[in-house]
Amino acid sequence: MADAPTLPLRVPEGVRWSAATAAFQVEGARTADGRGRSIWDDFVDTPGNVRDGSTAEPGPDSYHRNREDVALLRDLGVDRYRFSISWVRVQPDGRGPASSAGLAYYDRLVDGLLAEGITPFPTLYHWDLPSGLEAEGGWLSRDTAERFAAYAEGVAAALGDRVKHWYTINEPVSTSLQGYAVGELAPGRQLLFDSLPTAHHQLLAHGLAAAALRARGADAVGIANNHTWVYPASDSESDQTAAYLYDLVHNRLFAEPVLTGAYPDLAPLGAEMPVQAGDLEVIASASDFYGVNYYNPTTIAAAPDGAPVPFVPVPTVGAEHTGFGELWPIDPAALTAFLVDAKQRYGDDLPPIIVGENGASFPEPDSVDGPLEDRQRIDYLARHVSAVADAVAQGVDVEEYTVWSLLDNFEWADGFTQRFGIVHVDQETSKRTPKTSYGWYRDLIASTR
Repeated sequence: MADAPTLPLRVPEGVRWSAATAAFQVEGARTADGRGRSIWDDFVDTPGNVRDGSTAEPGPDSYHRNREDVALLRDLGVDRYRFSISWVRVQPDGRGPASSAGLAYYDRLVDGLLAEGITPFPTLYHWDLPSGLEAEGGWLSRDTAERFAAYAEGVAAALGDRVKHWYTINEPVSTSLQGYAVGELAPGRQLLFDSLPTAHHQLLAHGLAAAALRARGADAVGIANNHTWVYPASDSESDQTAAYLYDLVHNRLFAEPVLTGAYPDLAPLGAEMPVQAGDLEVIASASDFYGVNYYNPTTIAAAPDGAPVPFVPVPTVGAEHTGFGELWPIDPAALTAFLVDAKQRYGDDLPPIIVGENGASFPEPDSVDGPLEDRQRIDYLARHVSAVADAVAQGVDVEEYTVWSLLDNFEWADGFTQRFGIVHVDQETSKRTPKTSYGWYRDLIASTR
């Protein structure tokens, strides 16, 4: 492997290191061993939904090749591995008894990680809602939160003797806004602000699941929210107002119930959440850490008159961008700004932060003959690790940093066209080849021991 660039000058002290994947993005084997159907199976099987027509198979095929993943993690030297558990692999219909074959896969993965001294850190829900539950209303239905709690109890009963650290739900904002509001992601509904009850039901599911996990001996439970630092496009009152509203719906709507036990004032959105007695207490009692997934800031302008929503994202002037395009600007200082603002805004209500995802996609070949020189990714990661260090220096308690992703994977509606991995994957053969960024991250981790 080629020499990696100099390690970042600012490395946060005492931080644990992790890498992440998600079940639907890496497992493949969508019909193996009685696995049920999720909303993402329905989404990828609908022509035109996925940019390149791919269906997440074979991809990395981690269901059959997880030993290779564990070996990569061992050689990388991470403290923890963040992976997700497929609801429909464990409960094919979203209710009822667990699948012994599905649980056996996660048993093998957990035992393999522990044998190498790596802490398993699973996520119970990374967007793969059982299709049958979606047909009954999905996250618009309060009952889905109850079904999720029962699923969490079943998983904890099987794995809780060895797994002590859990994420409940990943990025509920993405499910609510992209899945139910504008239809870019599964389940592909276009409800605009009528989608907001899905936010409450996911947060409630988080709280109910956390209680079930703790009853089975969990040491640390938290949610992983996607967050962005919001810039107004100009100093105009209309752009400032639009940026405020976007921050409200993207950040504060999902953070404040978890951290403070109350929703922010949603009157400017004309929205009211379906809160029942006791809900907010359940939601707010659930976090031993707070997961922050960060990729980029967002610049917001006022939408044109007559638009269905009052804000529109626009390019960030002067910023480089990743392979996702100009709406994915590279701005590490915005990560520092978000973390410091969260500490100042929430004070003692903010538990230790885990950066649950951070990474970047850049154009790369589908197949390689040897290690890929991905220096743009190394630069992105180095600058963002430094940004975390800057936040720590300003008093923010960050206990873990997680690279997204260990592997090139199925990138949702973009299929196999985007590559986030520090390990290259040939998506037709599933061959894994560490990139230069893998060696850089390995050396960074080793330098902190």
